[in-house]
Amino acid sequence: MCLIKLSTMLKYNIPESSNQCAKFNSIIFVSSMEYEFKHTKSFRYELINAQPEPQIVLYVLHGYGQLAKFFIHKFHNLPSNVMIVAPEGMHRFYLKGSSGRVGASWMTKEARESDITDTTAWLNEMDRQIAKKHTITRRILLGFSQGGATAARWGKEGIVAFDLMVLWACVFPPDLEQIMSASNVKHSYFVIGSNDEYFDDKTQEELITHYTSIGFEIKRYNGKHDINMDTLTQILSKTKLI
Repeated sequence: MCLIKLSTMLKYNIPESSNQCAKFNSIIFVSSMEYEFKHTKSFRYELINAQPEPQIVLYVLHGYGQLAKFFIHKFHNLPSNVMIVAPEGMHRFYLKGSSGRVGASWMTKEARESDITDTTAWLNEMDRQIAKKHTITRRILLGFSQGGATAARWGKEGIVAFDLMVLWACVFPPDLEQIMSASNVKHSYFVIGSNDEYFDDKTQEELITHYTSIGFEIKRYNGKHDINMDTLTQILSKTKLI
């Protein structure tokens, strides 16, 4: 008798009548039980331009495979009254093999809902800790690439009110579309480079149409999949936040 579970047979594309069953005659596949528990974890963020006087805070969420300590320096030319804070995704990994350069990710498809909940909670706590040390006059949220989805969720599901949210070269989380109007965000922009290597012309037009339909203003620039500081400065000036 073949003891392979049906789910296992489907996973490996083994037909029930296959002779391959004979290879597994002495193997029993047992379903495992998954459990979760809460435990304290340390999170980190980078900060530049901290001043004693009241400041605007700009939260910048990096893309997949980036680290906060490098990503934050893309914004170092902003005025000194803008404090820049770059939180880092809680999943760090080697970009190639098992050594060398390290990158970070905000989430994967595994334990997705738990990661979303945990990330939103620690971003809220980060803002609370920063507000204890600094006088914040306005809050701006920018999410780049994979960080865009996390920024959108924080803007919607978090308890922090933002004067501006900029989602840069990313797909909007589809499960947030019906509840975006209830978010704690005053102004929302979608930004993408016309030569972005991850989104062809057709996809860009689809993204622009979609973001427009959910109330975002659109900003395009001549560039690739990266932060363009001239474009960001134009947005900040137009919204009169700097």
